[in-house]
Order: sequence, then C-alpha cells, then structure tokens
Amino acid sequence: MSLFPAEDTLGKEIESWRSFAASLNSEEYGEIFNKMLSDCYKYASAINAKGEPFPTDSLLMSLLLSQQKIIDWLSTQICDQRRRRQHHKAISP
Repeated sequence: MSLFPAEDTLGKEIESWRSFAASLNSEEYGEIFNKMLSDCYKYASAINAKGEPFPTDSLLMSLLLSQQKIIDWLSTQICDQRRRRQHHKAISP
C-alpha cells in the first residue's frame, strides 16, 4: 500500500528522470532510457507496496529486474542454439 495513494509517486519519479534521458549523447539512447522508465509501470503495484513516497530505489530495482529478464531470455536462447548445433553435428555424417 502506498503512503500517498492519491499521488502518482511512480509517475513523478519517472518524470524526474526525463531530463537525464534528454541529456544523453544520442536520441536513440534517450528513447531507450525513456522506454525503460515506461516499462517500470509493470511493477507499479510492487513499487507502491514498498510504501516509499519517493520510489527511486524501487524504480532502479524495476529497471534491474527488466534487464535481468532480458539477460535470462538471451542466455536461454544462446543455450538452445548451442544445443541445436551440437545435436545437428551429432546426427550429421
């Protein structure tokens, strides 16, 4: 439960990072960063459950969780591809 349920603390926190995104040295990086911030809304209930009026820590943990999910997915894809190659080599004459 949020300490301030009537306020959009996550939205305010995300908005406070927009100037950082705008100052990145490439428009592409700014767009990527803004997408990452927007993806944090997936975790809004967990962020609100932590009950902090300024959820910077929760926001950063959401970003890390999103990154870890991507890393795990990519690792699985690489392992699967290696297994397919090994299987293909084993059955090839």
